[in-house]
Amino acid sequence: MRSERHSPEHDRDTFSGGSPGTEDQCIVSVLQALFEAGWTRLEVDDMAGKSDLRNRIVDTAIELAEEHSWESVRLYDIAGKAGIDLDQMRVHFREKEEIVDAWFDRADSAMLQEATGADFLALSSGERLHRLIMAWLDALAAHRRVTRQMIAGKLEPGHLHIQVPGLMRISRTVQWIRESARRDATFIRRALEETALTGIYLTTFIYWMRDDSQDSERTRTLLTRLLARAQRLSVLLFGRHGAASPSAGSTGDRVS
Repeated sequence: MRSERHSPEHDRDTFSGGSPGTEDQCIVSVLQALFEAGWTRLEVDDMAGKSDLRNRIVDTAIELAEEHSWESVRLYDIAGKAGIDLDQMRVHFREKEEIVDAWFDRADSAMLQEATGADFLALSSGERLHRLIMAWLDALAAHRRVTRQMIAGKLEPGHLHIQVPGLMRISRTVQWIRESARRDATFIRRALEETALTGIYLTTFIYWMRDDSQDSERTRTLLTRLLARAQRLSVLLFGRHGAASPSAGSTGDRVS
């Protein structure tokens, strides 16, 4: 039998599907894809590195505050102990107060994570609110004294530039509590609910800062009592039907 011979050009055309230049395009596409994948990986690694450093700065600041006090901690102290310079510090935190915000951001995150539990939506509205607020406080519990000192610093006379953003932070945290608890009240009812929930949150937080009971048990009891009082008030204002919690998983419950 007569064997067929293939030229190099024929082999190349077969590999490339018979279209001149397609092989080069394939190589370019592969190289481009590899480059983009590597670039994306570098971006992810860079973001992770920045996040790690940011967390290390916060941890270092808390550690120094535990050794002395929050008032005595300076940014250059934090930078020195964290092994960075002040310019690196400035990239993440332009002032010490931003570290305070990052500390409370951790509490917000812990609270939001609590709402992802498999059984969370099976709870009543009051139980959801209780669990969320206590999750927020529990995230700070290991450094309660430092947290108390941070708040005291915000309340010093003449610190309006700190106090106004502090009020905004309270509002944001309350909104995250409402979102996590699946609150959907509207208009005047929403406004009343937000006011009541802000009062409950702040009263509980203030009490918690001085609570030395095991596992903040007295704070938990206080919060239960405050939420029950809000429930009774909701019944008076909107009737039992409007205040009652619907079936598990529903987003229509209205209890403050």
